[in-house]
Amino acid sequence: MEYWSGGPNGGSKLKALRPFKGNALAIAVQRVVEISRHKGKMNGIIVVDKPPDMTSAQVVTQVKRILKVKKVGHTGTLDPFATGVLVCCINKATRLAQFLTYGKKRYEGVMRLGIRTDTQDLTGRVVSTEPDLRVTDQDVRRVFLSFLDVKHQNPPAYSALKHRGVPLYRLARRGTFVQKPPRRISIYGLEILDISLPHVRFEVCCSAGTYVRTLCADIGDALGCGAHLTGLCRTESGRFTLDEAVSLNALERDAATGKISNHLIPMSVALRGMPGISANDELVQKIQHGHPVTHVEVAAVRLPRTCPWTPLDSHRITVPAWCDSDSLIGWIKVTDARGNLVAVLSSSKKNGVYPYVCVFPLSIVD
Repeated sequence: MEYWSGGPNGGSKLKALRPFKGNALAIAVQRVVEISRHKGKMNGIIVVDKPPDMTSAQVVTQVKRILKVKKVGHTGTLDPFATGVLVCCINKATRLAQFLTYGKKRYEGVMRLGIRTDTQDLTGRVVSTEPDLRVTDQDVRRVFLSFLDVKHQNPPAYSALKHRGVPLYRLARRGTFVQKPPRRISIYGLEILDISLPHVRFEVCCSAGTYVRTLCADIGDALGCGAHLTGLCRTESGRFTLDEAVSLNALERDAATGKISNHLIPMSVALRGMPGISANDELVQKIQHGHPVTHVEVAAVRLPRTCPWTPLDSHRITVPAWCDSDSLIGWIKVTDARGNLVAVLSSSKKNGVYPYVCVFPLSIVD
């Protein structure tokens, strides 16, 4: 089994993301509080293990129905045939999506060499085949290694990206294929899990916005035989892992028996690794009334200069190639004495004041 990871050191082992552990009892209590207070309204994150043959929007609809809540959103679309981590934000937690969308992603996939499709995956129409596949295991290893240096990717014609307000996949189905400009991406790691030609099973850790099916198609082109994606499971999104995910069937069963608290991640806990301060009652009231928060209140907090997500290691900042180093943005979460999320501030001070990004009213945090 071969394994490579990107970065300045090249060839170093990519560290696996670990699920958040922390104080299990405190988190459990906080989960119950999130649900029980305010007449049963719940605010938080539920990580769903998306089933195949269902769109991400359909999953959101099911979660909304099961939980009987008004607002649910997700932080990153999965193709209908794909499975795995779909981070769902419940009620007020939908305001946290802006902080959770751009985290690193990890996938396990299977590619089939020798066949190209118009969608670059198993759902598309076959456009070419290579009957005599002259590719060796060593060829596959060599090409996989070369893709750690990829910095740009051409978005597929069949995608949710829009052209003049119309999704590209709708235009493609009408016979109009629009090629969007290349997008900056980062491939942090590639691991070949198994080679059984013409199939290759692999794991990839990449930046948000990377199309794994396009990666497969590009690898196939580099091998000279073409390829398409036949299976995909997202195992991590940001700091949320498949180990934390719950199936829709299990979620519905636990909802019927009053055990939703087993799966709800409180809003403050969901912002894992974000620098934060615990506010006293005076500061909470100050924030609730929109008064400026100065460096005095956050002087004890060391605020790293980061991209708008939590890196693999909170003490070691890793900046993807596609993140503009001249406009790096960090945030500060503010919690009250009970651990409830009160506000999120920008760490970019303006005249000694930390601007508000979002504030959660006392009706939510009390």
